[in-house]
Amino acid sequence: MKSAIKTKSLTKLIPFSSSFCAISLFIFISILFFTTSKIVTINIGSSLLQPTESDPTNVNHLVFGIASSGKSWPNRKKYAKLWWNKNMKGCVFVDNLPPEENDNNLNSDDSVPQICVSEDTSKFNYTYRPGGLRSAIRVARVVKETAELNHSDVRWYVFGDDDTIFFPENLVKTLSKYDHRLWYYVGAYSENYEGSQTFGFGMAFGGGGFALSASLANVLAKVFDSCIERYSHLYGSDARVFSCIAELGVGLTYEPGFHQVDLRGNVFGLLAAHPLSPLLSLHHPDITDAIFPNMTNSKSLQHLFEAAYVDSQRMLQQTVCYDRRFSRTISVSWGYAVQVFQSNVLLPDVLRVQETFKPWKEKHVMAGIYTFSKRELHHDPCKRPKIFYLDNVSSGKDGIISNYTKSFYNCSNDKTSSKNLEVIKVVTNNLDLDSKQLQTPRRQCCDVLDSNSGQLMEIAIRECKYEELIYMH
Repeated sequence: MKSAIKTKSLTKLIPFSSSFCAISLFIFISILFFTTSKIVTINIGSSLLQPTESDPTNVNHLVFGIASSGKSWPNRKKYAKLWWNKNMKGCVFVDNLPPEENDNNLNSDDSVPQICVSEDTSKFNYTYRPGGLRSAIRVARVVKETAELNHSDVRWYVFGDDDTIFFPENLVKTLSKYDHRLWYYVGAYSENYEGSQTFGFGMAFGGGGFALSASLANVLAKVFDSCIERYSHLYGSDARVFSCIAELGVGLTYEPGFHQVDLRGNVFGLLAAHPLSPLLSLHHPDITDAIFPNMTNSKSLQHLFEAAYVDSQRMLQQTVCYDRRFSRTISVSWGYAVQVFQSNVLLPDVLRVQETFKPWKEKHVMAGIYTFSKRELHHDPCKRPKIFYLDNVSSGKDGIISNYTKSFYNCSNDKTSSKNLEVIKVVTNNLDLDSKQLQTPRRQCCDVLDSNSGQLMEIAIRECKYEELIYMH
C-alpha cells in the first residue's frame, strides 16, 4: 500500500515539476533573449538606423574637397562661384598659392572655397609612363587632407575638380537616401565606354565628382598613404582612391546624376535626355561647347543656374507628352530646353540620348561607343526636332513658370504645324523630392493646354495618375 501510494504521489508530482521547470526555463530564455536583443540593438543595430526626420541631412553636413593648382585656380574659380555659398565647408587644394594671393587677401573672398596648400608628396613614387603627371598623387591625397580638416558635424565628404560644377541642394537630397554612419562610396563612371572599361565601371570618375560617407572617409584617411605606395603605377588620382577603397572592401554606389562629361562639342543630347535622377554635377565646361546658343560657356552656365536657383531638384528632368491635336511629341528638359517632334515618337526613342556631340577620342577604335543608349542625329535638319531654349523662369502664386524660345531652325521648307511657334510656356509646382521618389523615381506627366495662338504653346507638368501611361495616341 505504501509503495502504491508513493508511486501515485510521484506520478502526480512529476508532471507538476516538469511544468514548473519548463515555465522557468521559458522565462529565463525570454529574459536572456530580450537582454541580448537590447545589447545587439544598441551596439550593432543602431548603425542601421536612418537619421530621424527631425534631423535631416542639410548642406552644413557636407564638406567639399576641390582639387586645383596655383596655375589653374584663377581661371577656374568662376565655376565654383556658381554653386558655392559662404555657409558651406571645404577647401580648394593647390600646389602653391596663385600669384594674386598673398597674406593680406588670402581667403578673403567667401564666394569661393578657402584655399589650402597641399602637403608635400615628393616621397611617394609615381611610375606610370608615358604621359602621366605625378600631381595625381597630390590630388588623390585631397581625400585624406580634407578629412583631416577636422570639421564638426560632418556626414559626407564631396570631392571634385576645379572645373566640376556641383548642385548642392541635389547632392543633399540624393545623399540623404543613405546612412552616413555606414561606409558609402557614391559616384558614377564615364560616359566614354573606353575610359570606363580601362579604369573600371566600379570607379567613380573624379571630374564628375564623388561622395564618401564620413565614417568611410575617416578610416580611409588613416590608411591612405600606405595604400598609395602600392599603386604608383596608376595614371590618375581617382584610380588611387578607388583602389584604396576597394582594399577596404567597399564597392561603388552608382548615382547617374554625377557627370564626368568625357565628350566634346555640343552636349545638348546628353543634357536633354537626363536620367530620372537629380542633376548632381557637370564637368569639362572648358572643353565642351556653350550649352545655350549665342552665349559664352560662363554665361551659359550662369543662365542654367537661374533655373537651378528657383527649382534645383527639377533641373533637366525630362517630361514627355503627346499633343493629340497636331500629333506632335513634346519633350521638356526642365530649366534647359524643350524639343518638339513633328510626329508621334515612341517614348523609349525619345528617352535615348541624341548624338549631338563628338567622342572624347575621335580616332580611337571604340570612338562613338558610350555607356548610355543613344540615337543618331538625323542627317536631314527638317526631320530633327525643333529646339526651344530656356529664356526665363519665375516663381509666383500660379506656380513656377519657365519660358523657352525657338532656336535657329535650319529648314527652309518648313510646312509643319509648329512653323509659327515661337515660345513654349511650362507651368509646374516646386518639385519636392520625398524619400519615395528618391528611392523609386517615377517620371512626371504633362499636358499640352488649349491655345488659340499659333506662336505660343502652354504645357502643364503634373504628377502622373496611378495607372496612367505616357504613350502616343
